[in-house]
Amino acid sequence: MSRLVRFGISLGEDLLARFDRLVVAGRGYASRSEAFRDLIRASLVEEEWRGGGEVAGAITLVYDHHRKDLVSRLTDLQHDAHGLIVSTQHIHLDHDHCLEIIAVRGRAVGVRRLADALRSVKGVLQGSVNMASTGKRLA
Repeated sequence: MSRLVRFGISLGEDLLARFDRLVVAGRGYASRSEAFRDLIRASLVEEEWRGGGEVAGAITLVYDHHRKDLVSRLTDLQHDAHGLIVSTQHIHLDHDHCLEIIAVRGRAVGVRRLADALRSVKGVLQGSVNMASTGKRLA
């Protein structure tokens, strides 16, 4: 771990009060410093995704598994992208709906392309990408 450095930041009183309510009280951070570290890391992860480098993340899909050919189409797309997919988890939400979580790792452009292809399949009710990092550049 690198050496800690202290620095000052100037904020308006109202903005700081709102920040404290949000992250210190509302989200349970032990300190403002922890909250700022997470905000900085989130910005760095976003930059990794924009920069096209190696990323990690999760694609989440909710769909009606009764929809004709939907499961087959989703499976075909995932097999076509086997080099990006680390793992999948399939969860039965109720009699009709499923949640699929697809852990991915690879170039950002490929992950986005896969997520877009999966989300656009007719019958997918909701799809999202949770951006994460391989952690190599966040230490």
